[in-house]
Amino acid sequence: MADINHFEYGWLTPASSYALSVLGSILGLVCAGRIRTARTAGQRAWWGLLAAWALGGTAIWAMHFMAMLGFAVEGTRIRYDVPLTAASTAIAVVAVGIGLAIVGTGRLNPVRLIAGGVFTGAGVASMHYTGMAAMRLNGSLGYDTVRVVLSVAIAVVASTVALWLAMTVRRGVAIFASALVMGIAVNGMHFTGMSALSVHRHEQVGGVTGAQVSTLLVPIMAAVIFGVVGLLYALLAAPTDDDRAATAYLDGRRVPEPAPATPAAAPDPVGLRARSTLGQPGTPFPSRRDTPPR
Repeated sequence: MADINHFEYGWLTPASSYALSVLGSILGLVCAGRIRTARTAGQRAWWGLLAAWALGGTAIWAMHFMAMLGFAVEGTRIRYDVPLTAASTAIAVVAVGIGLAIVGTGRLNPVRLIAGGVFTGAGVASMHYTGMAAMRLNGSLGYDTVRVVLSVAIAVVASTVALWLAMTVRRGVAIFASALVMGIAVNGMHFTGMSALSVHRHEQVGGVTGAQVSTLLVPIMAAVIFGVVGLLYALLAAPTDDDRAATAYLDGRRVPEPAPATPAAAPDPVGLRARSTLGQPGTPFPSRRDTPPR
């Protein structure tokens, strides 16, 4: 049984992972709030996609990877399988997106909330253990069944609460407080699942294949930074409820332009207007020769 260290760099990695989960939760809750005020199906789908990326990609998956930077096993190097790592990202984003679609279509009720929470929680747990399966080291991984079940239960409860908050919270202070709670829940699920892990180290039989943590860190952090910047730009560029209300107020106060006046007809004292042929271009002037004899 190999010794495992979850905090190789001290409290730097758990503090960074918690900050990422809070940041992603704030952005995800704000984007989810825009789903309720969207006027078209296309707008709802757009904000749902952004909320899924913020919650699934930043608050959950990026937090998981940041916490894994402090994970070390005595006597072996750790590498990561790139396709499985990418698959864990897709699982987190898709699971959160489907959960938001379940609770965001139609009126929110307990059945929808529980169904969305169970599906999203199962997806989050699948993301976590897929990311763990992506590790490559000189040893085999084992899990304590009770703690695995506990971590899945925490993921389901945390996902249900997150979806409920996403559909109900709208105020800035409430969003921030909810994000702090969601960060605790996400990190609690991660470290509960990590506590279930045990490593049975093998004798050195060859080099460990896969990508190093430093190799994956740069593209992952770049994706997180660009994703956060893109989310902030989308939120700042989109009109809010106050903007729409102000626009409607200004439209209501706007004075309609008067219709153009019809020009008055000029006076016709000698009755020339009755002789329509005289006013038409190209009409020959009448001659005495055309007048029949009396």
